[in-house]
Amino acid sequence: MPVPDGPARLSAEGLRFAYGDRVALDGVSFSIRAGEVFGFLGPNGAGKSTLFSILAGLLPASSGELFLDGRPLDPSSRTLRARMGVVFQEPSLDAKLTATENLRLGAALFRVPREEARRRTAELLAAAGLSDRARDPVGKLSGGMRRRLEIARALVHRPEVLLLDEPTTGLDALSFRRTWEALRELRGTGGATVVLTTHRPDEAAHCDRLAILSRGRVVAVETPESLLSRVAGDVVVVEASGAEGLAAEIAERFGVAARASGDAVSIERERGHELVPRLVEAFPDGRFRSVSVRRPSLADAFLHVAGEDLAAETRP
Repeated sequence: MPVPDGPARLSAEGLRFAYGDRVALDGVSFSIRAGEVFGFLGPNGAGKSTLFSILAGLLPASSGELFLDGRPLDPSSRTLRARMGVVFQEPSLDAKLTATENLRLGAALFRVPREEARRRTAELLAAAGLSDRARDPVGKLSGGMRRRLEIARALVHRPEVLLLDEPTTGLDALSFRRTWEALRELRGTGGATVVLTTHRPDEAAHCDRLAILSRGRVVAVETPESLLSRVAGDVVVVEASGAEGLAAEIAERFGVAARASGDAVSIERERGHELVPRLVEAFPDGRFRSVSVRRPSLADAFLHVAGEDLAAETRP
């Protein structure tokens, strides 16, 4: 899908927030266009939750400005809340109410007229693939179904911006796929701009553009394809104990950039398969647990751009 053109729907300049002496956001700026699916990709501790809380109006930024359609905006104002739908990481549906009742309750909170709420409820349940479960209590729905219903409820008042925090955390592969299918269908129903936080490379791949968030700073804003193009050729992965020392030794012997993460060393290399036998011959038997070659992923691109592992927990 091409990145939408046009002016920014939601943007920020120099957002900063600190928990005491710990800086969680350090001058974050971004610009998100109307109709775009925009993701903030980063590991735990990168500042995603703090940024989400500021955008949702739950935290005031220490400094910096937010803009909606180019106009300065107070995140806690009713104007933003009325024009935004929010899906939190933790479930917020009423498990004793049916799927239909949860949507109608959401519509009532935003003062959607009753007949309009009924029509929108039917449309959103269909887009979420839940029409046949409309009368079931939420407590009887699967995790993936509940997540799709949460997204549908956030869209019941037809917001211009849909904000999601780690939307598919904890879902299995099938639920993940169905949730993203439903999300695109639901977005099409209301035409909302989608803004999400995630640490999952497979989720980030669904975005039109990504902001790489590392230690409280945005270090790159690009399409997933552009980020992947930064990683040349193949990725050779060597699993072994003492990965930090091994990475340094590989870099010295072969003149390549080798990065350690946990018990693995990653090497970006054109025609990576040609490097594997040279590595195996250069080190004693048993030094490696395994050696593999694969195509680069967004996790590799994140490591290349940010210099840290997407799976690691960081502290700004």
